[in-house]
Amino acid sequence: MTKLFRSIATYVAMIAGIAGVFLVLYAWNLPPFHGSVEMTNDAYVRGQVTLLSPQLAGYLVDVPVQDYQRVKKGDLIARIDDRIYTQKLEQAKATLAAAEAALANSEQSHKSAEAKIASAKAAVESANAALEVARTTYERTEGLLEKNIASRSEAEKNRAAFNQAQAAVHQAEAAELVAEQDLNTIVVSRRSLEASVESAKAAVELAEIDLANTRITAPQDGTLGEMTGRIGQYVSVGTQIGSVVPDHVWVVANFKETQLAGMRPGQEVVFTVDALGHQKFAGRIERFAPATGSEFSVIKADNATGNFTKVAQRIPVRIAIEPQQPLTDRLVPGMSVIASVNLAQTSTALAQAAEFD
Repeated sequence: MTKLFRSIATYVAMIAGIAGVFLVLYAWNLPPFHGSVEMTNDAYVRGQVTLLSPQLAGYLVDVPVQDYQRVKKGDLIARIDDRIYTQKLEQAKATLAAAEAALANSEQSHKSAEAKIASAKAAVESANAALEVARTTYERTEGLLEKNIASRSEAEKNRAAFNQAQAAVHQAEAAELVAEQDLNTIVVSRRSLEASVESAKAAVELAEIDLANTRITAPQDGTLGEMTGRIGQYVSVGTQIGSVVPDHVWVVANFKETQLAGMRPGQEVVFTVDALGHQKFAGRIERFAPATGSEFSVIKADNATGNFTKVAQRIPVRIAIEPQQPLTDRLVPGMSVIASVNLAQTSTALAQAAEFD
């Protein structure tokens, strides 16, 4: 009887061991239980969550929204005390007005300088004409003096008039040169004034931007997260006061590298969401990550030293959610999901394509 019991116990132990091995193979989806469906529970709902922060410093005077509130693009989230920035804008506008007035005055000076040049040119022409008259009179008197017809005093008087006419011409030419130099100075000064006006305009625009930035608005449609900004709080540039969660979400599933052989973009995906009672959703593979998840980590594993144990790496796969499905409006970033991809559809399609070729 003892031998019989030992045989039965050995047989039961063998059966239990074999069943345990098959159970492990089945649990890990390994041959001969490996099917055409690849599944992973290392998957999450993702979205482009936007952090809200001011672009300038100041005290919050208005926070008209609440946690988890729906907002539209452009809705006011918070407002910074704008009194200083309003005065800076007025100051910039006053500087611009002064620069424009100086430029207008320069324009008037330019016209006046051009008129002075025209007057100087006319004076030069008049002086040259007077010089010709004086020269003719002087030369005629000198001829008459040689013939003893004119007196010496008259000849000296005409010579003095001729010399005076020459001096008048030189004086008129010098006045014309001065007028031209004045015009050049005004032209150079005008360029500086024009630059001052442009600089003042830029200062006004910057002041307007700063004033507008005192209003922190929603960058897109979505739902607010927890608002950390409070009325009376001093915030600096970059201080996070809240976040906006967008309506558009997707799924990122981290499949093992050994599961990707039969996957292609456009392939149908079924995933369930833990938070929604394992509600099923349909999606499609959109694209694959260009590297494994470990390659994006800050500290990468160094396998060049010590003992090496091969571990299957995971590659993120982005899955687009099919529209117009029940409960999709309740999907939010961070939810855990279980994603499944049926590779049989791809295998059938590839076989049909091979037959067609």
